[in-house]
Amino acid sequence: MMEQSSIDLWKPVKVVKLRVYKYNPKKDFFPEWKEYEIEVSRGTTILDALLRIKEEIDPSLSFRYSCGQALCGSCAMMVNGRQMLVCRTRVLEVAHNRDFIELRPLDNFSVIRDLVGDFTPFFEKHRAVKPWIIRKDVEELENPTGEYRQTIEEYARYYQFTDCLKCGACYSACPTVATDHEYLGPQALAQAYRYMVDSRDDGLDERIAIVDSDHGCWRCHFATSCSDVCPKYVDPGQGIQLLKRLIVRRKFGFRPHKPAEVLPSKIGEVKRR
Repeated sequence: MMEQSSIDLWKPVKVVKLRVYKYNPKKDFFPEWKEYEIEVSRGTTILDALLRIKEEIDPSLSFRYSCGQALCGSCAMMVNGRQMLVCRTRVLEVAHNRDFIELRPLDNFSVIRDLVGDFTPFFEKHRAVKPWIIRKDVEELENPTGEYRQTIEEYARYYQFTDCLKCGACYSACPTVATDHEYLGPQALAQAYRYMVDSRDDGLDERIAIVDSDHGCWRCHFATSCSDVCPKYVDPGQGIQLLKRLIVRRKFGFRPHKPAEVLPSKIGEVKRR
């Protein structure tokens, strides 16, 4: 039997007005705002509210979502002027004492339709920093005989950056991206650092040539707005500062690691010998 506290979580408690950005660049001359009134409970998320609006009021409303568990990052948008994942944000959490909330697509992304932004430039910049393991032993990489050796301490160097969802919140909040459309952005730069300090990787100099450029890491003014809005607390602003330090130290000959060696494929058998 459901606990009383759980039942109370889903009891309607208030009518809230959602003021939503509506725009279809293919047919509209200019964007407009449309308002929807919806009854919400303490447990209603903004994604729940949008889905109800689409099902019961306006089937034309467009927005992006997938997992609904704050794991995929698909549903990031501007909520009352701040980048948030709407699948984990409750309506009453952001409405406070007001009776409305405002939703619009992420800043720094062109609009495909309504709340859906175009992520093409964002993912192109992500790919530009080569977010994969680079090795000189290509034969081993393509036909592995075992795992690469890596200690817990080596893993800890980049662990926080592996939580990136690629939701675009940091990119949207970045003031440099707003003024320099070729700037790689906090997500791509933090991911470049993540791979450059991975002890399995051997692409340090290859990536430095990409990020130590006119539109690379030195364009960051350390506003830290990227870190402030990151829903997973990845702290891309810190990643960029660590990246700058790594580039300077590299100019003096420093390398963060030697590329990891391959472990024997049958470790158990080796130990028994």
